Amino acid sequence: MKVKKFKGSTMPEVMHVVRKELGADAVILNSKVVHEGGFLGLFKKRKLEVLAAVDHMDKPVRKESPPSTSLTKQVSKYKPETNESNDAVLQELRQMKQWLQQNVSQPNETMLPEALQPLYDKMISHEIDHDIVHSFIQTVQERCHPQFSEESKLWQQLAFEIKHRLANKGTFGGEIFDKQIIHLVGPTGVGKTTTIAKLAAHCVLNKRKKVAFITTDTYRIAAIEQLKTYSKILDVPIEIAYNVEDYQSAKEKFRDYDHIFVDTAGRNFKDEKYIRELGKIVDLNHEVNTYLVMSLTTRATDVEGIYLQFDKIPIKQLIFTKKDETSTYGSVLNMCLKYNTGVAYMTIGQDVPDDIEEMSIEKIAKLIVGE
Repeated sequence: MKVKKFKGSTMPEVMHVVRKELGADAVILNSKVVHEGGFLGLFKKRKLEVLAAVDHMDKPVRKESPPSTSLTKQVSKYKPETNESNDAVLQELRQMKQWLQQNVSQPNETMLPEALQPLYDKMISHEIDHDIVHSFIQTVQERCHPQFSEESKLWQQLAFEIKHRLANKGTFGGEIFDKQIIHLVGPTGVGKTTTIAKLAAHCVLNKRKKVAFITTDTYRIAAIEQLKTYSKILDVPIEIAYNVEDYQSAKEKFRDYDHIFVDTAGRNFKDEKYIRELGKIVDLNHEVNTYLVMSLTTRATDVEGIYLQFDKIPIKQLIFTKKDETSTYGSVLNMCLKYNTGVAYMTIGQDVPDDIEEMSIEKIAKLIVGE
């Protein structure tokens, strides 16, 4: 088998060279867009790189003299060579399969009109799910004519489509104050405690509400001490719940408060027994608003795994933290579209209460598309 790379400006141009060098039996194994040339990284030209192969295993038939004793001996010598040749071909095919698995790009990527390539590249850079990316690109292509549309029109159409799809995927913005008990759940290290302090400060300073803290994150002493510090600054009471009975007692103590903010240990909400016991004290579906807190610095594929770990409880909205530490926001769009869940807030730093931003569909589209 002969394998060779070819480059050209257009697919017809490349295919002409492929047929000329490898013949009509050549097979295209992979194709992708590359940029090369230019000066100091500028003015690079867009090229198509095609990997093609052709099987040259067929050998011409050679006329031979009638069989003889000596020829019989020669044939017996050639049989092992044939087996070795077959083994070599199989090994080559295995190596080719491995190479393809490591290097093949997304299907149809190179078939995009050149005007749509920046949109595709932008969404891929945000780690948006490939199926979602191709769905958006297809819609933009159907509604616009990339060859005749200005680039700004294509970006506007993409932003419109993002907002249109998000409009039916849950609620967006900070509507967290319609229940007394507010749970924040999520993995360790994403900033739940600081986020609770920001939300409580907003209630106390801007809404003039009477609030209290309960923490069930007794696995980390630092989290308890941090919340105690915020409770002193905001002048709000705090109770530590080491078990469900402590939670019940704290809930009764704060029954006259407008809002009770509960800082939780993420591991508790993965335990079905804990959830069942907690469900005897509070109605998780109607009495409590639960918000899943996740970091934007977490890989998009891992964010989905975190969400599924908390599928035993009803999640009202998402809160994303550490917006100031990344420029990749694809996990936001992925989670909203896949699980019909809206986003309440994003945090943008450690300052309490300022570094928190209420989210909207328009803001999410702007994060992805830009200005």
